[in-house]
Amino acid sequence: MAGATYFPPPDDEGGWRRATQRGAVRRHAGIDTAALDDAFEYIQGSTQHGGLLMVRLGWLVYERYFGKGQRDATPNLASCGKSFTSIATGILMAERPDLFSEGLDQEVFTPAHLPPEAFPLSDSRKAEIKLGHLLAFSAGIRGNNPCYVNGKETTIDPIGPDGWQSMVDEIALGKRDDTYPDGRPYSTATLWCDPGGGYSYASSSIHIASVMIRHITGREMEDYLAEKLAAPLGWGRWGFGYRHTEAGLHTPGGGGIALRATDALRFLYLLLHRGRWEDRQIVPADYVEHCSKRSPYNPHFPYSLQFSVNEGGAFPDLPQDACWKAGSGGHALYVVPSLDLVAYKLGGRDEQYSERNTRLPDPPPTGDEVGRKGWEKRVDDQTALRKTLKMIVASVVA
Repeated sequence: MAGATYFPPPDDEGGWRRATQRGAVRRHAGIDTAALDDAFEYIQGSTQHGGLLMVRLGWLVYERYFGKGQRDATPNLASCGKSFTSIATGILMAERPDLFSEGLDQEVFTPAHLPPEAFPLSDSRKAEIKLGHLLAFSAGIRGNNPCYVNGKETTIDPIGPDGWQSMVDEIALGKRDDTYPDGRPYSTATLWCDPGGGYSYASSSIHIASVMIRHITGREMEDYLAEKLAAPLGWGRWGFGYRHTEAGLHTPGGGGIALRATDALRFLYLLLHRGRWEDRQIVPADYVEHCSKRSPYNPHFPYSLQFSVNEGGAFPDLPQDACWKAGSGGHALYVVPSLDLVAYKLGGRDEQYSERNTRLPDPPPTGDEVGRKGWEKRVDDQTALRKTLKMIVASVVA
């Protein structure tokens, strides 16, 4: 790839190499920025705050924001954080082969992998859960409806927890049930199917992976990520959200990373280069490869190791090697290896940008946020997720 040997320094050392003029963008990166302007206008109908950034062939060719969105904003990115938990797991597997001798086949509901609070197991079948099941949402842990079995939609009752509640250890581990404010009960005490038997979008499942990381390393996953990702990639200010909730007692593995926009691009660029950053293999290449393809641990739905995937062409208008991760509030991370591009659709609600949520100070007001006060949603998140990527891909002209 043309951009294969380039890696950007941290922003305070110059940051990404940039092409800003339309002619230079087309010459260096083969991109029609007018098409990206159309995408930027489009996404403003889906989120109150946000932005659009794109890197192709190692060039930052597009960076625009609206509302509270700006380069130094660090909003809670909700479920986009799940992909960071997955990548941290891949790093840990390589560091501790003694604990993962079976790779993704490793059964992880054991005292070696989880703390004493996980035992006795609330459902004996949890002993059969493999790491691949946990990461691909096919462990049988209860999550949202609809669920899928071999591609066919089904529903479960009770559902599992969602949002910050799913990232409270005792709830995720099935030791405590509760109800939502509207009276709906949720629980992870029992599995809704045998491990491997179906797909359910279960935030508690990936949070358990962060509990595992904490137990094995003896430190919070945020501290682990600080050493393994933030430092080598050169992130600026960052952290995690949900600090105002019970989930803030530990790093929430099911979501909530709070990251600057150009650093989100660095994370995606690491994945584009199969886990390599400069001369260092940070994440095992085969693990990153697995993230981008249909997983044998989840034959039920096109969701791999915390990334949605298009292998097999479930979305025929998108590249088959594209993968992405979405977060509540309209955030989306995109990687398209065949086009040597990564892109970031920043979104966010007012509260996701608050210091109360992330304990990170707000950047100076943009001025544009005042004009977004009367904003009304015109495009639903799922439509915007896919159409934005389609428009990004259409911007590639060479």
